[in-house]
Amino acid sequence: MTASAPAAHLAELNIATLLHPLDDPRIAPFVDLLDPVNASADGAPGFVWRLVEEGADDATALRPAGEDVIVNLSVWETREALWDFTYRSGHLEVMRRRREWFERHVKAHMVLWWVPAGHLPTVGEALERLADLQTHGPSPRAFTFASSYTAAEAAQHLRAGDAAAV
Repeated sequence: MTASAPAAHLAELNIATLLHPLDDPRIAPFVDLLDPVNASADGAPGFVWRLVEEGADDATALRPAGEDVIVNLSVWETREALWDFTYRSGHLEVMRRRREWFERHVKAHMVLWWVPAGHLPTVGEALERLADLQTHGPSPRAFTFASSYTAAEAAQHLRAGDAAAV
């Protein structure tokens, strides 16, 4: 009998630099979409968790990446579940309109990585993964939809890295 690999979930972070403050009328259409899009995520198949500020419904007041940068951090059961929510739900409308509200990023602004099931990543961990992607490019440790790795590939990579560190 072979031991099964520990269950893994997919974590994602994306950041967006606001063109205007959240209370500016030009950002109001985005703010109006927050509750419905977050509710859609919360009910989406494969959704596990998303970062929210204590006592709030979202994380828009948290600014760990800069005063004008908002963060979205979530965990999903599979890559496919996150893909379906991102590109096959009402979330797509927000993405289509993002240039109305956010600056164009020149560096990577979204990162994916595998976490053990049950682990909720911290913002610090997520920002470190994004920095890794920006500095070193995609790897099993930090990747994108276009350059993704499976949980098994990531686990194998981490085991090899752990063995080299010993």
